[in-house]
Amino acid sequence: MSQYSSRHLEYAIRTIGQLPGIGRKSALRIALYLLKNKATLLPELMAGLNGIKDNIQNCKTCHNLADTEICGICNDHTRHRHTICIVESERDVMAIEDTGQYHGLYHVLGGIISPIEGIGPQDLNINSLVHRIQQGEITELIMAISPTIEGETTIFYLSKLLKPFPVRISIIARGVSFGGELEYADGLTLGRSIVARTNIELTENA
Repeated sequence: MSQYSSRHLEYAIRTIGQLPGIGRKSALRIALYLLKNKATLLPELMAGLNGIKDNIQNCKTCHNLADTEICGICNDHTRHRHTICIVESERDVMAIEDTGQYHGLYHVLGGIISPIEGIGPQDLNINSLVHRIQQGEITELIMAISPTIEGETTIFYLSKLLKPFPVRISIIARGVSFGGELEYADGLTLGRSIVARTNIELTENA
């Protein structure tokens, strides 16, 4: 039997409680707040959520979030179109954009190589990255991937795979704390780490 007098409220609380970082008490407060503002805030929230469900997709070029087939960043011809910043997720794009220190393009891998979780290179957006480089316009690739063990594995794999191409491969300076995710990094620190990036050099035997 429901704890509350309304099964609709109970359902709303259960649904909201599935969001990350939201416990049952927080879900109850949110549901009651939305109920109190159901004539104003609730319609706007529902419109926004429907927009996410119906209109947001992944850019066919860089795999970032987009309202159309090609995202606004890829369509922005004022960006530096010879540089690609390689990131793990869309959240990393947002974190880097917030710094205001980078004005090139992006490529979202959709994850990092993690054998423990069964994620290999074939599960990431790597083929499309190679295709972009083969077009001949890219001169630099910036690896903006968190320096975890899995991240370092991904960086090494990509660096070795892309070594035959005539592009500079660099990595953001290690101002981002070891093991920290880019989205949680201080904006100033992250911005400086991109500006102070260094080249990746592989030995002949690597």
